[in-house]
Amino acid sequence: MKMSLRWFTSHFDKVTLPEIRQIPGVEGVVTALTDLPAGQVWPKLRIRQMMDDLKQHGLNLLAIESVNVHDSIKAGTEDRDFYIERYIETLKMLSEFGVDLVCYNFMPIFDWTRTDLAKPREDGSTVLSYDHSLLSDSDPNQIIEEMRKKQNDYILPGWEKERLDRLQQLFAIYENIDENKLYENLVYFLNAVIPECEAVGIRMAIHPDDPPWPVFGLPRIVKNASDLKKIIEAVDSPSNCVTLCTGSLGSDPRNDVPSIIRSLKGKIAFAHVRNVKHVSEGVFEESAHYQKDGSLNMYEIMKAFVDIGFDGVMRPDHGRAIWEETSVAGYGLYDRALGSQYLFGLYDAIMEGR
Repeated sequence: MKMSLRWFTSHFDKVTLPEIRQIPGVEGVVTALTDLPAGQVWPKLRIRQMMDDLKQHGLNLLAIESVNVHDSIKAGTEDRDFYIERYIETLKMLSEFGVDLVCYNFMPIFDWTRTDLAKPREDGSTVLSYDHSLLSDSDPNQIIEEMRKKQNDYILPGWEKERLDRLQQLFAIYENIDENKLYENLVYFLNAVIPECEAVGIRMAIHPDDPPWPVFGLPRIVKNASDLKKIIEAVDSPSNCVTLCTGSLGSDPRNDVPSIIRSLKGKIAFAHVRNVKHVSEGVFEESAHYQKDGSLNMYEIMKAFVDIGFDGVMRPDHGRAIWEETSVAGYGLYDRALGSQYLFGLYDAIMEGR
């Protein structure tokens, strides 16, 4: 496996490339041009600058996370083909720089949802948390504003300003979109994009819904093993792959994460590995990667990756905010660095026992 760290480029991230370079075993980063709105073609100059920055610091670009899918594609509006063509153009541009792995999601409007970005824990750290009951009668704008207050000037990845400024319009285009229609729109997108990916050697790896159930009445179609299997089988291609996120899937206690990993042997191109603590139905909080700090069996998760011969890109996922660090929500340096070493420890112990 190739261990990586998510990095939000020098424009937005206080975590620096020299700091990432010092984490043992981390070969490179996964990143994106986060400031560009969904639907815009990525400029070649910007991609080159990003690649040069990494090369200068001895790090590899292991994946793009993410090339966001425009809501016109997800909702299947009349202009979706225009945005699909732009998406393909960006993929071709990335392939010219050697990019062979792109993470994406198909969640309507919101990339992910939490109700608190800085929930205090007994140890003095703070974590991302979610309580579904708080969303029942809530205005999304109010939730967003409360989150932003705790984020200061940092970006909220997946909650880009151009989308948040037109929430009412976006909710309107999903008014008649149920799970079946959203799935049809995903397959339409994949049928258009995957042949182009095959031609340039890119694997598209879909990320599970986060959390894996409907939020604000919007449909979700990447929630569990059945959904993932259906998507992979819909377009049979080596370029149609999965980003296996243990935290997203693991937020639902009904999802047996090690079993899901084994069921997707050969189709997992990217792995986000983290722990999560189940509090009650529809309520969870994130935790340290350490197994006893959360509810997921991290040993069995890593063993499942070893058992299927996973050799793709892996990264520690969301971390706690610790040691007075301020950062992009969930993406501080310290706890993710600790997490990477914990995952290496599990991996090495499992391999040593073979």
